Amino acid sequence: MERIIFQYDTVLSDVHMLLPSARHLMTRLNNVGQPVFLSKFKILAESEDSDDTGKGLEKETEHTEPKEETKDIHGQDGEKSKANMARILDEDGDLDVTHRPKRNLAGGSRRELVCPVILHQSDLGLEQEEGNSAEGHNSKDVIWIEHTMATPLEDVGKQVWRGAFFLADFILSNPALFRGAKVVELGAGTGLTSIVMATVAKVVYCTDVGEDILIMCKRNVTLNTHLLEPAGGEVRVRRLDWLQDDFCTEPDTDFNWTEEEVADLHNNTNVIIAADVCYDDDLTDGFFRTLYRLCSNFNHTCTVFISIEKRMNFTLRHMDVSCEAYDHFRKCLSQLQDLVDGRCTFSVEQFTSNFAQFFLYERIEQLELWKVTVTPLPLA
Repeated sequence: MERIIFQYDTVLSDVHMLLPSARHLMTRLNNVGQPVFLSKFKILAESEDSDDTGKGLEKETEHTEPKEETKDIHGQDGEKSKANMARILDEDGDLDVTHRPKRNLAGGSRRELVCPVILHQSDLGLEQEEGNSAEGHNSKDVIWIEHTMATPLEDVGKQVWRGAFFLADFILSNPALFRGAKVVELGAGTGLTSIVMATVAKVVYCTDVGEDILIMCKRNVTLNTHLLEPAGGEVRVRRLDWLQDDFCTEPDTDFNWTEEEVADLHNNTNVIIAADVCYDDDLTDGFFRTLYRLCSNFNHTCTVFISIEKRMNFTLRHMDVSCEAYDHFRKCLSQLQDLVDGRCTFSVEQFTSNFAQFFLYERIEQLELWKVTVTPLPLA
């Protein structure tokens, strides 16, 4: 496959924008005929990230510090300054600004760009065999993720998004919060955040809906056993439809729940996570209904962490830039906090984004992390 073909309804994650100039061959076609890629994401050490940041600050200081020989342009060298100003104007009279050269991340840094790995077969065993021959496949600082690119809106969960990295950064920055926890991820997509969570938590129920995306989750869990086995965490991929009220417990069906797992979820879950799942109003409503349905049945305190990217779009209805999906998310969040049902209370808090960054992506200011604390009320 030489290039990704875009159609009018195609959506592409910013994470997948940086592609190598070489051929982009896929690992396989999924059940609906979409090409599936395998990408390697490096987990950066906090000290490494701090070192890079420090070097950048040193360079910036050196670049912006004024030289002692510089003289006032309004003083005796005013004419020279005017001549110098004329030399930095282009032929149209515009200011020709010389930009500071950007650091070459691929060559001058230990950080690696996200690039699809070229594979030719769809057999998982062969993919793992080829992956194992690649440098650093079993390294503890590498996570392998199968994903698609350039999908319709209804399939965006098969891509990797900044919100997943953002929440994964928070998990890796605060491992003590999740160590030994029972965790449920709602709308897990590719499963990246669940896999990261399982490096510190005891059990993670990685949930989504749709056979194709659940198969992708399961394959990604298998691809990252080198991270999970040393940590002792377990990821269980399960089907959870936000538009249905019951768990799928039919026996002998892939990704369905057992009665024991449903009981374990209600009795022992103390953390729920969701990464960038509120981009459509109907899905957002279903997400908050499911969240309430789960938490209102708990007899213990539970903490929910939700990452979201505030996406701004121009709409013909407003004839202006708006954030309708984000605004609806905030409305639902406010309604959840104001809910009085006699069963539990919900307190909402927004976290700052000053925690360490462990993945290479653009952490824009529109990325937000919200914490919801669910406290059961005593029975009357």
